[in-house]
Amino acid sequence: MEESLSSLKQLALPVSKLASWIAAGAMVFGGVVPYIPQYRDIKRTQNAEGFSIYVCFVLLVANILRIFFWFGRYFEPPLLLQSIIMIITMLVMLKLCTAVRMASELTTRRRAFSDFDLQYFWLWSRFIDYIQCVLAFTVVAAYITYLLIDSSLFVETLGFFAVFTEAMLGTPQLYRNYENKSTEGMSITMVLMWASGDTFKTAYFILNQAPFQFWICGLLQVCVDITILFQAYYYDRYPQKPSSHTVPSTSTKAL
Repeated sequence: MEESLSSLKQLALPVSKLASWIAAGAMVFGGVVPYIPQYRDIKRTQNAEGFSIYVCFVLLVANILRIFFWFGRYFEPPLLLQSIIMIITMLVMLKLCTAVRMASELTTRRRAFSDFDLQYFWLWSRFIDYIQCVLAFTVVAAYITYLLIDSSLFVETLGFFAVFTEAMLGTPQLYRNYENKSTEGMSITMVLMWASGDTFKTAYFILNQAPFQFWICGLLQVCVDITILFQAYYYDRYPQKPSSHTVPSTSTKAL
């Protein structure tokens, strides 16, 4: 009997390790999966109108701050690696979207980061301008973090702001559905994908005892996803009077 229990324990250990590696791999690469079909679609159609490059801006800011948060409060390495992978992914998306947009834009006016024109912020003509902006933000954030790294209040606030920024990515879709009183044009499959991914991510945060900022904002993301799904059910079952200025439903989260 004791030998059987010992054999089971020996078998359970590698299985547990394998499950842990799979979960960590899903955390690292799962967040970029929705962008793969989007990238391929933009590449194929040479049309980037269905993807908001402000998603790239928000995710770049959130993940750069998350990396700096790691220096002040250590958390799981897969979460750190996830941020690095997401930053690379967003830069790749930006490069493609900029090239496609400029190829179809009729105006010869070129807008640059060095113009410091807020009207065209994050709407620049060259990919290098986005790189300059990201580098400038990174340097400033790094300097401030270096000065205040010993302040627990600053570190905790930094971590909360980083994950809260990412958690709010679904709210523009939520508000747009409310304004239009409809979810027409919104992909239910995509929202289900968000919900399942955010649920897995939040469970991972809790089980691996990630800093409280992570799981609180993860729960917030799940709540936003569920609310969007409820909107889809409600507006389908109880159609509302169409808005007089219906706006095409293009998600700003992760199409």
